[in-house]
This record gives sequence, C-alpha cells and structure tokens, in this order.
Amino acid sequence: QVHLVESGGGLVQPGGSLRLSCAASGFTFSSSSMSWVRQAPGKGLEWVSTINGGGGSTSYANSVKGRFTISRDNAKNTLYLQMNTLKPEDTAVYYCRHLATMSRGQGTQVTVSS
Repeated sequence: QVHLVESGGGLVQPGGSLRLSCAASGFTFSSSSMSWVRQAPGKGLEWVSTINGGGGSTSYANSVKGRFTISRDNAKNTLYLQMNTLKPEDTAVYYCRHLATMSRGQGTQVTVSS
C-alpha cells in the first residue's frame, strides 16, 4: 500500500526558500516516477514537477522552472522539492504523487507572504 508523507512547508517571505520532503513507503521507490503537485486556495491541482525512478530525468512547469529543483534519495526512500525565489503565487498545499497509482499524501502548506 502506497504511503506518502510530505513535510517542510511553512510561512516564508517573498524571495525566500523552502525544501519540501516526501517520505515514501509501501512500494519500490527506486523504480517509481514521482511528482510534486500543488493546490492553491480555490483552485484545482496543478502539476509542478516530475522525476523518474533513477533521478536522471526531470521536468518542470513553466511557472517554477529555474526556481524549483526536484530530487530524490533512493537510499532513504525520500523525494525532495527545493524551492527558491518563492513568490506569493506559489502559496498552496503541496503534495507528492506516486505516478503509477496517482496516490498522494496529506500535503504540506506553503505560504509566501510578507
């Protein structure tokens, strides 16, 4: 059974940084493509980034390209999202997603505000 737990969210000023983590269990993490998605208040889910099982292939939404970096540590079964130069429009609940099952965790809140 896929189990995903996101952490690392919080309140940050515009221009600041945060690193999100997603602890995964219940499946073979190292062979699983993973994504980060987010949901802003009153809006639908938005895809943010995807990484393949080995970590050698990544892709990003245009809105975060050049500011966010997705990575993974397969030895720790953990997915990361390094977010730099944060903007108020990045405010959302961030979820990690297991692409094979489309399962996601409970999410972690990121609020960008002065």
